[in-house]
Amino acid sequence: MAEELIGIISGTGLGDTLAEHVEHAERHDMDTPFGKPSAAILVGMFGRRNVALLNRHGIGHKLSPSEVPFAANIFALKKLGVRTILSSGAVGSLRDEIAPGHLVVVDQFIDKTYKRTSSFFAGIGAVHCELAEPACGRVRQNLIDTAKGMKDEGQETRDEKKLRATQPPSIVHRPSSVVVHPGGTYVCMEGPQFSTRAESLMHRAWGGDLIGMTAMPEAKLAREAQMCYALVALASDYDCWKPHEAGKNKQTLLAEIIGNLNRATQNCLELIKAALMSEREFVSADCPCRKSLDLAVWTDPNVISEAEREKLKVLFE
Repeated sequence: MAEELIGIISGTGLGDTLAEHVEHAERHDMDTPFGKPSAAILVGMFGRRNVALLNRHGIGHKLSPSEVPFAANIFALKKLGVRTILSSGAVGSLRDEIAPGHLVVVDQFIDKTYKRTSSFFAGIGAVHCELAEPACGRVRQNLIDTAKGMKDEGQETRDEKKLRATQPPSIVHRPSSVVVHPGGTYVCMEGPQFSTRAESLMHRAWGGDLIGMTAMPEAKLAREAQMCYALVALASDYDCWKPHEAGKNKQTLLAEIIGNLNRATQNCLELIKAALMSEREFVSADCPCRKSLDLAVWTDPNVISEAEREKLKVLFE
């Protein structure tokens, strides 16, 4: 595969939608030392780039968060030749300023998962990757700059000007009044149940901005695979720290959440497409993410078998 193959992991909302926009798609049924990925990977054109699209939850959203084969997904993309991953996923908002329908280019994570394979090297050796900045700053900046550029190209309406005046200066606006936040901390819980109110309030006290179930260990494994990783989170609703409006029944609330998610999905699709239509560099051999294993392997190489080396050689490429 060409060096410029970009991986896209689509989550709730974007999962079944993005596949319709990949042109000249070829299905790749992959296998890895960690099992099969969530679904066949579609390789084709999106925007002006070659992409490898993987539906995180499988076709028809079959896999719950704890059942997603994260290690197989990342390994399969790396094996295909992917070096940069653009990921997406639906989240609940923990902050008033991150309203349903907004997008967030995530920069930090708090990992509360405990059932999932979180390292490729378990049972093989001691490998300690740096994770202070878990998302690739270079790729994140490309997405943020893309969002700014989309706004610059648009015609700001009177309503948009009013909206901008009420928002913090750190927020980036897009032409249709959709908001892209250039950073946020994503708390990843195990699920599949949603938070209790006490947990939701605790996550806010921790400094969390978003709550979701799928960003971890995905981001950790991407770093172990020496891949650049960035995540666009789609806010579908406020988490349960914020009470619902009085008088709304469950059906109305569900319809609102689905509407918010559909709106965020369309805007995430436009953001990723605009980024991939640009001349911005998304794949770079010089990015620090691509050298994350240089000083990470602490185990004496002499005690790692040849079979184990062969099994994991894709990660070192």
